[in-house]
Amino acid sequence: MAITAQSVADVCGSAKRASRPLALLDTAAKNRALEAIAAAVDERVDEILEANARDMDSGRAAGLDAAFLDKLRLDHDRVAAMSDGVRQIVALPDPVGEVIQGFRLPNGLDLRQVRAPLGVVAVVYEARPNVTVDCTALAIKSGNAIVLRGSSQAAHSNAVLAAVAIEATNDAGLPQGAIGLVAGGGREELAELATQDGLVDLIVPRGGEGLKAALKNVATVPVIYAASGNCHVFVDADADLRAAEEIVVNAKTQRPGVCNAIETLLVHRDVAPEFLPGVLRRLRDAGVELRADGRARAAAGDLATSLQDVTDEDWDTEYLAMVLAVGVVDSVHEAIEHVNAHGSGHSEAIVTGSTDSARAFERGVDAACVYVNASTRFTDGGEFGMGAEIGNSTQKLHARGPIGMRELCTYKYLVEGSGQVRP
Repeated sequence: MAITAQSVADVCGSAKRASRPLALLDTAAKNRALEAIAAAVDERVDEILEANARDMDSGRAAGLDAAFLDKLRLDHDRVAAMSDGVRQIVALPDPVGEVIQGFRLPNGLDLRQVRAPLGVVAVVYEARPNVTVDCTALAIKSGNAIVLRGSSQAAHSNAVLAAVAIEATNDAGLPQGAIGLVAGGGREELAELATQDGLVDLIVPRGGEGLKAALKNVATVPVIYAASGNCHVFVDADADLRAAEEIVVNAKTQRPGVCNAIETLLVHRDVAPEFLPGVLRRLRDAGVELRADGRARAAAGDLATSLQDVTDEDWDTEYLAMVLAVGVVDSVHEAIEHVNAHGSGHSEAIVTGSTDSARAFERGVDAACVYVNASTRFTDGGEFGMGAEIGNSTQKLHARGPIGMRELCTYKYLVEGSGQVRP
C-alpha cells in the first residue's frame, strides 16, 4: 500500500477524528491491533529491509557518518526486535482507566483520579526507522492517535513501516486515521505540524539540538523534548576498578551514536594512576579519540602522548561518536558539581563501593536517570520494561526519563455523588 500524500492539516485532522473512538476501545481491541502489526512486520521483513537498503545507499552517497548510518540501519535482528517490542507492549497492563488514587470526601463524594489518553501525539524523529513502529504501538495501547514525521534520510524505511502498521490496524478495526505519516517537507512542514493547535495535543521531537531549537522557535503545541544526552561515568575512590573498566567501555563503545552513551569519564584522583592507563588503552584500541585534562594526562602513563588536550567546549559536547572527554576530580562532590554544570540531565553513573558516595551522587545529581555501579546504556523504555519508548525526556514537568504508555496519558477526576450540592 502506498501512503497517499496529504497536507499536514489533513493528517492531523484525521488523527483528531480517530482519537475519539480510539480512546474508547477496550484493551482486547487494542491488543488485537498490536498483534496484527507485529505479525505484519514479521511477514514483510524483506520489503522493509529492501526499503532500508535504499536509504542506506542514499546515506552513504550523501556522506553520512558511521554513527548516523548505524542509527539508520535495519537488519533481520533489528526488525525482529521491533515486532518483539510490540508484543511486549501487548503483554503490559493498559494504562487507560488506571486509578492513580481514590477516596471518599467528607461530604460523601467518591473521587477517583484515573489515567486518560492525551488524544493526538506527534513524534518528530531523525534516522532510526524503528521509531515508526515503537511509537505507533505505544500510542495505540495508550489510546492515542499518532502522527509520525521522520527524516528524509529514512524516507523509504518509514514509508513502508507506516504502511505496514496502517494496513494491519485498519484490518483489525481501528478507526481510519489513527496512524498518520507526514513526509517529504522541510522546516516549513515541521513548523506547520508544531502549530496544529486543537488537533495535536503533544509533540515529541527525537533528535539533535538543531531539531530542538527549530521547534522552540515556532511550537504552539505542547512539547516534551526527548533531548540530548551529555552523559558521564564517575569512578570513585572506592570503586571496583575491574567492574568500572567494563562499565566505562560499555557505556562509550557499545553504541556510541545514541543519547545514553557517555561523553565524559571522571575519575577520583586517588585511583586515577591505577585506573586510567588500562581503561584508556582499551578505549584507544577500540577506536575512541581521547581528550584529557592535565591531571588525567599525568595519570595516563605512557599513553599521555596520545591524548589530546580537552577544551571547555568538550565538557559540554554530545559527540554521538567515538570521542571521550576525560578528567580527574578530587571528590564525589566535585564530580557532582561537574555533572550538574555540564550534563544535559539525561543519564549519569557512579561506580563506587561507598554507600555514602552512592547516596550523595543519587541525591545530588540532577538527571532523569542516575545509576550506581551500572552502565548508562540501560536508559531505554525497552530495558525499563516499557516495551519501547517515544523518547527520553530531560524535562521535569509531565514526563522525565523514558516516555512510555503512562507518560502518553493525562488524567481526569471522576467524581460520583448522591445528590450533593455545595453549600
